[in-house]
Amino acid sequence: MQYVAFVFAIFGFISYFQISSLKKRIENLERELTKVNGTSYQEDRYALLQAIKSYVGQKVNIDLKEDHEDMDIINYGNTRYGSNTVLDVDDEWVLVRINSKKGTKDKLLRLESIQRISALRD
Repeated sequence: MQYVAFVFAIFGFISYFQISSLKKRIENLERELTKVNGTSYQEDRYALLQAIKSYVGQKVNIDLKEDHEDMDIINYGNTRYGSNTVLDVDDEWVLVRINSKKGTKDKLLRLESIQRISALRD
């Protein structure tokens, strides 16, 4: 019984050291990405949040990241058949009203899913 506990203790120490070294490697990669991109994710996120806050109540054109695409926004909100209106903004979420020929929908979008937002010119 003591032998089994000793083996589990050894595996526990090995996994602890691997996780701690992995954390250091991730921090180094984040530092390198910041240098390559010239800015950090938090700064880009903050700039996007400020831009969206300035568009509250206005019609906007929204480009979503490829893995977060929403068919309502692609088909109706960003075309001549409809529009997106930003209703409210949070630190994590954006409330958008989609007006189209088929009706009106309110959608919640995660801030991370938005790649670009711009004012819609009438």
